[in-house]
Order: sequence, then C-alpha cells, then structure tokens
Amino acid sequence: MTGIIGAMHIEVETIKSLMENKTSETISGVEYVKGTLHGKNIVIAACGIGKVAAAMCTQTMILKYSPDCIINTGVGGSLSTKLSIGDIAVAESLVQHDMDTSPLGDPIGLISGINVVNMPADKKVVDTLVKCVEKLDSVKALKGIIASGDQFIASEEKKKFIVDNFNAVVCEMEGASIAQVCYTNGVPFGVVRAVSDCADGSSHMDYGEFLPIAAANAAKLIEYFVAEC
Repeated sequence: MTGIIGAMHIEVETIKSLMENKTSETISGVEYVKGTLHGKNIVIAACGIGKVAAAMCTQTMILKYSPDCIINTGVGGSLSTKLSIGDIAVAESLVQHDMDTSPLGDPIGLISGINVVNMPADKKVVDTLVKCVEKLDSVKALKGIIASGDQFIASEEKKKFIVDNFNAVVCEMEGASIAQVCYTNGVPFGVVRAVSDCADGSSHMDYGEFLPIAAANAAKLIEYFVAEC
C-alpha cells in the first residue's frame, strides 16, 4: 500500500476523486481515505499546514495503515532559476531550515535525536518519481534538496539564507517533518513539490494565482507514480 500525504485539500482532492472502493475514517481531526487507484491500494490524507500537523498525520498513517512507502505531494516556492511555475522538484534529501541549535556548536539544521541534517529519500522512489515527471507535458523535473520550515518564505533575504546554508532548490512547510517520521520508522519515502511561487517578495501575489496549476501537476504526477508501483 502507498501512503499519500498533502498539506491542503487542493493537493489531494484530485487523487481522491479518481479512487475506487473508498472508505474513510477520521483520526485526530484528519480524514484518511483508503481505496484503490489503477488497481493499487492507497491511503491518502490532507494533514494540514506545518511541520507538527504533517508529523502527526505521518505517524498515524504508519501505525494505522502500515504503508510500504509514503509520498508527500504538494506545492512549494522555487529557490532555483532552473525551476519555473508548475515545474516539479523531486527531493533527493530534505532539511529543516528553521532547526537551529548552532549556539551549542551544532551545524545549522541538525535534527536532535537522529543527529542528521539531510534526510535521504528512498532512491527507488526518487527514480520512479523522476520517470513519471517525464510523462507530464511541458514540465521540468529537478532533483535536489527540499527545505522545510514553519514559515511561508517571501523575502530575498530568507531565500538566500536557505540556499546558502542548505543548497536547497525548493522551500515548503511539511516535507522534512514527514521525512523525519519516515526515517525514524524505517519507512521508504519520497517528497515532490510543484512550484507555485518564487519564494521572494512577489510570492504572496503569485501563490494564489498559480496554486491550482501547480497542484494539478503534482496530482497528475502522483497518479502516474501509483500506476508505476
């Protein structure tokens, strides 16, 4: 079974509409929809925005449904000139850009307990996701580091901080917490983000306009991925 998590309903509703044999249950305020897509078993949920909500949803999904892998899908802000609106970043690894115990001598982004900065996504999952992006019309894929934090990035200063410290290609608000939970539980995972804005001073204007386009591209990618699995 493949687990699929998006932060917002717009990021999961298309996949839900394509599912068959659906059942659902709500746990701690999050609806988990189980069913089939292209004959494959999946469970999907909209976790809510931010790292805590994403982590809660991921741990619940693992304990309740025992997925073989978890894919986090959604939209994010581009940190790279190689990614335009609607293009897709596939995470090779993830970092938490707002995790900082550097005053204690740690590297910026070090996650206490597991003592890593970069959490690697599953290589087989990454390769399959990249292959599936190639099926999308006029959409580029870029593998790289995705950075997560409980902030909507909308300034050149903050954008530069994340790029300089982590060499990330996209920023968003959930992926690295989902990665941490999967990493801790030994569950293979992948994270994809379709670009909805440029994470700069124009982001608040771009986001609302381009969110539906980016979300649609991400949903189509997930549909292709499930069919490939």
